[in-house]
Amino acid sequence: MAISLLSLPLRYFLEVARTGSVNQAAQRLHVAASAVSRQLGKLEDSLGVVLFERQARGMNLTEAGTRLLAHASAHDAQALELVEQLQDLSAQGALRVRLACTEGFAAAFMPLVMAGFRQAHPQVQLQLQLQVAVPQEVSALVLRGEADLALKYSTAPEKGLQVLHSAIAPIYAVMPAQHPLARQRSVSVADVVRYPLLLGAANTTGRQLFDLSCAVQGLRYVPAVESNFSSALLPLLSGQDVVLASYLTAARWVEAGLLAARPFDETQLQQRRLQVLAAEGRSQSALVQQFTQALVIAIEEYGKRKVGRRRKAAAAPASVF
Repeated sequence: MAISLLSLPLRYFLEVARTGSVNQAAQRLHVAASAVSRQLGKLEDSLGVVLFERQARGMNLTEAGTRLLAHASAHDAQALELVEQLQDLSAQGALRVRLACTEGFAAAFMPLVMAGFRQAHPQVQLQLQLQVAVPQEVSALVLRGEADLALKYSTAPEKGLQVLHSAIAPIYAVMPAQHPLARQRSVSVADVVRYPLLLGAANTTGRQLFDLSCAVQGLRYVPAVESNFSSALLPLLSGQDVVLASYLTAARWVEAGLLAARPFDETQLQQRRLQVLAAEGRSQSALVQQFTQALVIAIEEYGKRKVGRRRKAAAAPASVF
């Protein structure tokens, strides 16, 4: 059984916040639901604020509850790390880096950054952990202390998260190299909706910004293919299909001359950022800091490339793809 250094009310608060249910929290804590409710009531009374909105479908955090969750999660993660250190003082143990990213990075980019990091640290007993999730859950993993670093696309700041690196990551229209739109230097949303669209799920940042731009312009479309697994879309491209993607995702196909990537004219599709995130106020080990540096270097390598140009094989720089 894991040892927690948090007070009983905070432990119960964390479980309710994570599960969204008093009953589920009680089951995980192996106590009665009434005991959980009493501890929440004591905590709210002592703080003088309401932490949850009690609704029929569950418990939703208030603004005060959201702030307390970020603080308590950070302290819980630090406490767990301290307990692990105290329990393993006599052994060297494995050095761990816990990562979270959205699915688009998991297919090629993040695994190869991880492989390069392992090769650069052959003398270290590394333990690299990678969790793949939707954007909201990636952030939640860091806030809950279940991941040290996150890599995702973002359009706005997120409470409780510290931005370690941020780079502009516009959305591109990616298409077969012989596509009619490939003759243009840039494309508009109105251009793109005239062709079959292969799109990711509605909860992805690229899809959300594209839909916003369509709504502003009064444009409508029906996806030819829609998938919550975006890595399946690029191999499906054929004929006059178009996929929304970042250059980082499509780079290996574009640089091989198989696909073309064209930027959008609309500013809405140029506002997305690629971010490396960590929890505010949480100290990072030296190994996590070194991995952060390796990740940033890999991201910046792609930032230096010229979109749409093939690299010369003889002069190709080191690449994570």
